Amino acid sequence: MSNRRKVIGIAAIGLLLAVGVLFVSCNQTEDAEQQKTARLAYVNWAEGVAYTHVAQVVLEEKMGYDVTITAADVAPAYTSVAEGDNDVLMECWPVLQKDYIEKYGENIYDIGLVYEGTQVGLVVPQYMIEDGVKSVSDLKKPEVVKKLRGVITGIDSGAGLMNQIENEVIPEYGLDEAGLKLMASSGPAMTAALKKAIESNNYIVVVGWQPHWKFGVWDLAFLEQDKKTFWKEGIINMYGHKGLKEEKPELEQFLKNFYFTDEEMGDLLVAYKNSDDPYTMAQKWVEEHPSVWKNWIPK
Repeated sequence: MSNRRKVIGIAAIGLLLAVGVLFVSCNQTEDAEQQKTARLAYVNWAEGVAYTHVAQVVLEEKMGYDVTITAADVAPAYTSVAEGDNDVLMECWPVLQKDYIEKYGENIYDIGLVYEGTQVGLVVPQYMIEDGVKSVSDLKKPEVVKKLRGVITGIDSGAGLMNQIENEVIPEYGLDEAGLKLMASSGPAMTAALKKAIESNNYIVVVGWQPHWKFGVWDLAFLEQDKKTFWKEGIINMYGHKGLKEEKPELEQFLKNFYFTDEEMGDLLVAYKNSDDPYTMAQKWVEEHPSVWKNWIPK
């Protein structure tokens, strides 16, 4: 082989090596960029809206992530995580949503707790309790049904709590036979109806849960489950896409660390209730609570 051919051959090999290094470098850069993205799904419930925006602010401003948050009803939210369109569903109530967890169990997994000590059920203003409407069975009284106009004000139609009330609680307690129907709406629509009824001192029963800012604004109570107990204290956790830990280990660890005490959650919900914009609220809350979010960031 001539010297000229040797030079050309060496140059070609060098060029191929350079292209290979560039290709690997580009792939590494793309992988790093992919790892610094977060796609968070949430349901339009007050606590989930509030703390999902807090997570967004910390990830963006403290950890350099490109964050996308998506609001959805419960069913499509689970579907989006199972199919990998979102990394995590930020608010799961495992007892109430067991059907979705079982349905998508092969493609999602439990990341960890967000909050402990939840309570759910049928909620009424305190003045109804004082009038003698203290239990779920009391809703069947003809005069109560009349004052309620035959309606139990609900939330999202696909929510696990709604399905349970419709298919189990109402038949068990005979509320349908008494003329009561569950009316689907949304979290914000439910609180708007509650506000309107309380301002007029009217009767209303809503599908409610704790933690929620409404308990800090109005004097409310859960109706006693006097016939069969469907609800006890529970938890809120998160479910992620099954490949999250391998694809985005830092994000997964952040989500594992993401937790609120009762005091922290209460403080956050008051801030959310008093703000018109959840993102601005979250920025201010993060600024004022560094001792909380610093524990979420992986060491």
